[in-house]
Amino acid sequence: MTVLFCLNIYMEKKYYVYILLTERNTLYCGYTDDVEKRFKAHLEGHGAKYTRANKPVKIVWQKEFANKSDAQKEEYRIKHLSRKNKQKLISNIF
Repeated sequence: MTVLFCLNIYMEKKYYVYILLTERNTLYCGYTDDVEKRFKAHLEGHGAKYTRANKPVKIVWQKEFANKSDAQKEEYRIKHLSRKNKQKLISNIF
């Protein structure tokens, strides 16, 4: 029974792609399984190297995915968008 319970938790785990706005008015994209926890890590300087040099101000966009692979593919796609297209993506949500 414990094995089934653990398997259900694993299968229900969600992943998120998020975009942060930094103090320098730049955008940072990443993926995680817990957006708020990851945002705190960025604020404390334990996140990505980029956000240690460009302090995040707020989360401006996020999207949920059923698995890690899909989230990573979306992160990759977004990171290759122009700033203009990233702003369009953000404005469609907020």
